[in-house]
Amino acid sequence: MRTFVATRAAAARRASVRLASLQGSLALAACLALAASGCGATVVTAGRGRILAVGAENEYANVISQVGGRYVKVAAIMDNPNTDPHTFEASPSVAGTVSTAQLVVQNGLGYDDFMTRIEAAAPSSRRVVIDVQHLLRVPDTQWNPHLWYAPRTMPAVAAAVATALIRLSPQHAAYFRARARGFDASLRPWYRALAAFRRRYAGTGVATTEPVADYMLSASGARVLTPQSLQLDIMNGVDPAPQAVSREDALLARGQVRAFVYNRQVTDLITQSFLRVAAAHRIPVVGVYETMPRGYDYQRWMLAETAALRAAVASGRSTQTL
Repeated sequence: MRTFVATRAAAARRASVRLASLQGSLALAACLALAASGCGATVVTAGRGRILAVGAENEYANVISQVGGRYVKVAAIMDNPNTDPHTFEASPSVAGTVSTAQLVVQNGLGYDDFMTRIEAAAPSSRRVVIDVQHLLRVPDTQWNPHLWYAPRTMPAVAAAVATALIRLSPQHAAYFRARARGFDASLRPWYRALAAFRRRYAGTGVATTEPVADYMLSASGARVLTPQSLQLDIMNGVDPAPQAVSREDALLARGQVRAFVYNRQVTDLITQSFLRVAAAHRIPVVGVYETMPRGYDYQRWMLAETAALRAAVASGRSTQTL
C-alpha cells in the first residue's frame, strides 16, 4: 500500500508543468510588488484601509471573507470548479497578488506547494501564512490532502483567521471575533445532517474514485470500500492496477455499495467506465468537487454534498452536479 510520501512525489510530477510556468512568475514577484502595472500583469489590491488576504483554494478564501467581512479584500487563487485543480498554472498576476498579501491561507500536504514557492521568492515579515496542514497538525504521511471536507477543519481555520486579522487590524478585534463565532454557528446544520445520516445509515458501503470527500464520508458513518491504492492512482493520474479496477467493478456490479462518489472535476476514462458500470447496475452516483462550486458558500456546499449522499442512499437518486 502506498503512503502519502509517494503521493507527494506523484503530485510533484503531475504539477511539473505548472511549476515550470511558475518560475517565470517568481522572477516577476519583486517587480509586481513595486509596480503592479509596470510588468503587464493585473494584481489584486486591497484598497485603502482593507487587509489583502488570499486563499489558495476558494473554499478557504470564502471562510476568510466570512470572518473578515468589510475590512478584508479576499482573492481566491484556484476557483474554477470546471477544471482539474491539479493542472493549475500560477500566472505572474497570481504571484504578484500572493507576494503582496498580508494574510494567506493554504492547504498544505503538497496540494498547493506553488504558494510556498511564491512566498519564499517574495518574503515579507508582515505576511501571516496559515498552512492548514500545520494548523491541524496533520503529518506528511497523511495520504488524503482534501482537508476541507473534514468537519473539524474550517472551525480551526476560522479561529486562526480571526487571530491573524486581529494581529493585522487590532482595532476591529471584536468585529472579527463575532464573525468567527457566527461562522461556527452556521456550520451546525451540516453537523446535524451528518449526525442524522450516521444514525440511520452508519456502515453503509460506498465506492469512490478519489479520496476527495473521504473525510466527509467517514464523518457520516459511511464505509469507503474502494481500495486505497485505486484512489491514490486516480488522484495522481496513474493507471490503477488491473486487480484494483476489477475490485471496483465488482463493488458496483454486485450491489455491494449503495452509492458511487466520484470527482466531478476529473472524469478520466477509468472514471467514465465506472460510471457506466454504476448506471448499468442502478447504483446512484454523487459528483463531488475539489473546488467550491459557484453560487455556494462553504457551509451550504458541504450541506449540499451531504444531502446528495443521503438522496443516493435513501432514495437511489443521483446528483452529478450542484
